[in-house]
Amino acid sequence: MKGRTIILDHIQDREAAALMVDGKLEDFLVESDAPAPGTIYRARADRPVKGQGGMFLSTPDGPAFLRQVKGLAPGQMILVQVSGYAEPGKAIPVTQKLLFKSRYAIVTPEAPGLNISRSIRDEDERDRLLEIAHEVMDASGYGLILRSACAGADSEEIAEDVAAMEALAAQVMQDEGSEPEVLAEGDTPHLLAWRDWVDPADIEREPGGFERLGVLDALDTAQGIREPLPGGAFLFIEPTRALVAVDVNTGSDTSLAAGIKANMAAAKALPRALRVRGLGGQIVLDLAPMPKKDRRGFETALRASFRADSEETVLAGWTNLGHYELQRKRGRIALSEVLK
Repeated sequence: MKGRTIILDHIQDREAAALMVDGKLEDFLVESDAPAPGTIYRARADRPVKGQGGMFLSTPDGPAFLRQVKGLAPGQMILVQVSGYAEPGKAIPVTQKLLFKSRYAIVTPEAPGLNISRSIRDEDERDRLLEIAHEVMDASGYGLILRSACAGADSEEIAEDVAAMEALAAQVMQDEGSEPEVLAEGDTPHLLAWRDWVDPADIEREPGGFERLGVLDALDTAQGIREPLPGGAFLFIEPTRALVAVDVNTGSDTSLAAGIKANMAAAKALPRALRVRGLGGQIVLDLAPMPKKDRRGFETALRASFRADSEETVLAGWTNLGHYELQRKRGRIALSEVLK
């Protein structure tokens, strides 16, 4: 199966979406019981945690934790947005920086200004989009980012999308309720696929698409700890309570260059492997043996690979034992927590 295909289906009675590229699972989204990132609450401040500089909050979905709190008193009502998935047994991570995202627009109530995605470089197209932005947003005090999907899109569709997000933002920001409440739901997998997978693709909506198009077989691999690499090498990806351990194995290759080849293949494959498994947090790479002089090349390859990834990842660097560390946002729910 060549090209890009988006499959909208269900698995274990949960809504899910898969992105297949040339027959390989490139991304996977699945509904979970946890609050979806993007959900907006009216929440009540409960108690500060001075050692962590944060505050526990009450929400309809359970306790939440807000970092870097200033001037917030217990009992106060505030607006917060779910920023990721919590580790099992921990509070929902939230932020006060609310974003209202759609396919074409991101409305930023607390960051005024009209901006266009830097990936859109054509000056005539940027002028067209800026004109649309002014027409819809000039009466609003909110900021706007027009996303890369706007390039070449119909002007009326963009304007309607921006107007809808601005109206939702205004409704939420003007809230004056006095009890914890869900004010906006996070996007479902099918909506997220429409919003974020914007490159041209065939769409498969018929039930049973996951089985027909190889998604279930790919998920069997993703639910295991072994991820094959080109040339016979492979990764072992093992989540623990504290971190995700990734071991790079050269397989049957015993040549002098086996280590650097496997490590470079791992650098290219790692973002996809973590993404489809829904893994984040602290990640430690135990690389195959290679000379220290090759470390810079590996870092360059790793940085380039994660640059195109959907989740924010910090490349922390090397440890004294020669491991490489990363810190990755928990923007996905782990497959192991959803699919049994």
